[in-house]
Amino acid sequence: MIRNIGIAFLALILQAQVSNAQYKQTVENKTRLESNINNVIPLKSLDQYKIAVVTPSSNKYQPFIDQLERYADVQVFDFKQYDEKTKYYNTIIVAGTASELHPGQLAMLIQSAVNNKNVILCQFGTDYDFTNLSVTPQQLRKFTSLVRIAETGNQAQEYAAMSIFGGLGITQGTIKTEQTRLQYNRGNRSDMDLKKMGQRIDAIAKEAIDQRAAPGMVVMAVKDGQVIFEKAYGHHTYEKKQTTRISDIFDLASISKIAGTTPVVMHLQEKNIINLDSTMGHYLWQAKETNKANITLRTVLLHEAGFTPFIPFYKELKPGDLQRTKDANHQVQVADNAYLKNNYYQDVMWPEMLNSPVKPIGKYVYSDISMYVMKEVSEHETSVPMQDYVQNILYKKIGMKTAGYLPRNRFDRNRIVPTQNDTVFRKTLLQGFVHDEGAAMAGGVAGHAGLFSTANDLAIYGQMLLNRGTYGGVQFYKPETIDLFTSKQSASSRRGLGFDRYDPKPGADYPSKLANESVYGHTGYTGTCIWIDPRNQLVYIFLSNRVHPQVSSKLGDLNIRSRIQDVIYQTINNAK
Repeated sequence: MIRNIGIAFLALILQAQVSNAQYKQTVENKTRLESNINNVIPLKSLDQYKIAVVTPSSNKYQPFIDQLERYADVQVFDFKQYDEKTKYYNTIIVAGTASELHPGQLAMLIQSAVNNKNVILCQFGTDYDFTNLSVTPQQLRKFTSLVRIAETGNQAQEYAAMSIFGGLGITQGTIKTEQTRLQYNRGNRSDMDLKKMGQRIDAIAKEAIDQRAAPGMVVMAVKDGQVIFEKAYGHHTYEKKQTTRISDIFDLASISKIAGTTPVVMHLQEKNIINLDSTMGHYLWQAKETNKANITLRTVLLHEAGFTPFIPFYKELKPGDLQRTKDANHQVQVADNAYLKNNYYQDVMWPEMLNSPVKPIGKYVYSDISMYVMKEVSEHETSVPMQDYVQNILYKKIGMKTAGYLPRNRFDRNRIVPTQNDTVFRKTLLQGFVHDEGAAMAGGVAGHAGLFSTANDLAIYGQMLLNRGTYGGVQFYKPETIDLFTSKQSASSRRGLGFDRYDPKPGADYPSKLANESVYGHTGYTGTCIWIDPRNQLVYIFLSNRVHPQVSSKLGDLNIRSRIQDVIYQTINNAK
C-alpha cells in the first residue's frame, strides 16, 4: 500500500508539472466587443443555452452559422419566422450589417431583450449607425452583447463565431476576453510546417485504404488549443457509395472506457459518492457472496482484479433467445432485425460475470468485465442510467453534441459509419448498433463499449483533460482528480485509473515512437484512438472502421495510427 501511494504521489507531481494548459492564439482577431452584460461572452456551460440564430441571409452568413455549430446546437431562422419560432429559445444570435437590418427587425430584437432573452447582435461591416432606423444607443444597450467586426468575409465570420464561444479571445477594444474552447483556425500563422505534415498524413491514410486496412478514417490533431489538422479520408464502405466526412459518427469501442464510464467515476469519486478503496461487496449487493466481494474499485480500474479478460456471451445463446422480429418477450434490439430476449443481461450475463473465476489480485490482466462493474457501481450510487448521467454532468455542458450511446435513437443512420457485416451473431451489417457483442446484448450501453462520437467531440473531451478539468470557462473536475486518474497508478503496469498510458518499455513504441511518459488515452477495437500529451499540449484522434466488412489486423500490422502520430510529433519537434 505504501509503495502504491508513493507511485501515485510521484506521478501526480509529474502530471502537474506538464498539465497546465496553455492556449496559444497566433492569429489577429479583429472582432470587437462593445458591450457584454453579465459577461455572457464567451458563452459558458452550454446546457444553459437554447440558441437561435437569426440572419437576413443564411446563405451569406453560412460560414458564421457553420462555425457556431462546431460549438453548440443552434437553430437557424429568418426574420419572417422570428417572433413565434424563437419563443422557446433563451439566446438569440443575430448576424448582419446595419443596412441589412430593418427597423421592425431591430424592434423585435429589443422586445426579446425585454423578454429577458440573451440577445447577441453580431454586426458586420463598417457602418455602425442605426439612428436612421430609429434605434438609439440606449436601446442597443438593452442587448446582452454587441459584437462588431469590420469585415464580412468567410474568415471574419468564423472569427466572430469563435469569439462568441471562446474559441478566440477578443483582444481589441476595451472589453477583452480569453480563449476558453477549441480554436478552429486551420493552423494559421503556425510555426509548424502543417502543409508538409498534411501531405505525409495523406500518404499514410492512402496506404491504409489501398491496403484495405479500413475503408475510411478521420484524423484530428489539436496543439495548444488550436485544431492544426482535421481531415476525413475514404468512404464508409469499400463500395464507395458515401464519402467519409469529419462530422461522421464512429463506434469508439474501448474508448468508451475513458470517455464514457471513467468521467462518471471521476465525478463520483471527487464528490465522495464512491471511495476507490471500498470494495465491490460494499457497493453491490449481488457481489457480497461472490469471490469478488473484497476487490476494491481501484484494483478494478487498474485491471488488476484478476477478472477473466473476455466472456463471449453471444456463443451461449439458446434457441429462442434471439429472433428477427420484436415482440413482448424480445425488446432488446441488438441490430437491425435482431432482438434479444428481455432481461438477458440481468438474468444471464451479469450473474455469469459475478460468478466467473478470479485469478490472484495485483497482476495486470486487461478485462472488459472491469468496466461492466464500474457501470453497475455508478448506477447503483446515482440511481440514474449511466448514459443519461454522463450527458447531464459533462457532454451537454461542454458541447459534445454527438457523443453518446444508442446513436440510432438520435441521428440519421447515414451519418453513422458502419462497422462489421456480422455473419455469426446478428447476421446483418452493423450501422449505429454497437459492434461489441456483449455491449449490444446489454442493451447497447455498457461500461466498456457502446459510445459513439465524432472526432470533434472527442477533441473537446481531450482538451478538457489537458486543461485539468476546465473547459469553456467552467471547471468540471478538480485538477487533482484529472491528475490522479490519468497518471501512472500501478506498480505492475503502465496504467492509470481507467486510462491507458505510454509504454516505457524499450521497443514498445506505444502509442508512438516519439511519445513520452506524460501521454495517456486509449485505443478502440473498431480502429480508433485518442491520445493526450500534456508535455506537448497535444490531442491526437484517429477514428476508423477497420472491422468493416470483416475484422482485419492490417491497421495494426501497418502501424497506421502510430505512424500518423509520429508525423505529428516530428512536425512539432522540427518547429522547436
